Amino acid sequence: MDRDAIDLGRRGFLTGRRLPRPDRVYPPWSRAASLAAACTGCGACVPACPQHIVALDADGYPALDFAAGECSFCGACEQACPEPVFDRSLPAFAHVAAIGAECFAARGIVCQSCGDACPEAAIGFRPRLGGPALPEVAADRCSGCGACIAACPARAVVLAAPGMEAAHG
Repeated sequence: MDRDAIDLGRRGFLTGRRLPRPDRVYPPWSRAASLAAACTGCGACVPACPQHIVALDADGYPALDFAAGECSFCGACEQACPEPVFDRSLPAFAHVAAIGAECFAARGIVCQSCGDACPEAAIGFRPRLGGPALPEVAADRCSGCGACIAACPARAVVLAAPGMEAAHG
């Protein structure tokens, strides 16, 4: 998809809005398609978030900043939204956490910050000879909340589609 593509939906076309960017993390139970179809960019979800991780991106769509904290799945953004952007029949997020090569443990430094921060206990540590244990994400238990992202001092935790997790190099 062209990053500068115009939303050809009725509302988006008339206002000249751009389509949501696929590399952004949107609030739980929302997807790029529902945002393009229904989000007006009113920003009601921004002050509603008790975690203060929702902000409007440059295109006027709500996006999450996991570096600032984690999603608690409280639903405040959904409750504040006057449009049909959210769908609770979907999984909250279409991503899971993945550990990148920048991980301190992969470079021989003991660190388990991501596992300590994970409320779902989805990050375990595989022992290895000659170095610290390596983190592994159990994708079936990961809620995608972002707690591990904010906790990682190496900024090694990334988001990936389930089944596309990063590997230690």
